[in-house]
Amino acid sequence: MIRMNLEVVVSGGLHARPASVLVNLLNQYSSSVKMIYNDKQANGKSILSVMALGVKTGDEIMFEVEGADEQEVAASIEALFERNFAI
Repeated sequence: MIRMNLEVVVSGGLHARPASVLVNLLNQYSSSVKMIYNDKQANGKSILSVMALGVKTGDEIMFEVEGADEQEVAASIEALFERNFAI
């Protein structure tokens, strides 16, 4: 299992568009991804679950990635955050 904390820098937080970009990315992999924010947990592969977290710009999210391709998934998540959710 890989755990990492990332700060959301995208304007407006994880609203519909960036949440959709994240979920679409994660659904390309077999590993499970759990997102933890303010004692709430979300399935990173579910758009409704991700949006229900209510993550805003400047907030920090913990990701827990587990599975056969967890290294690749973690690297992809970090890259997405680094490029500010640009596709």
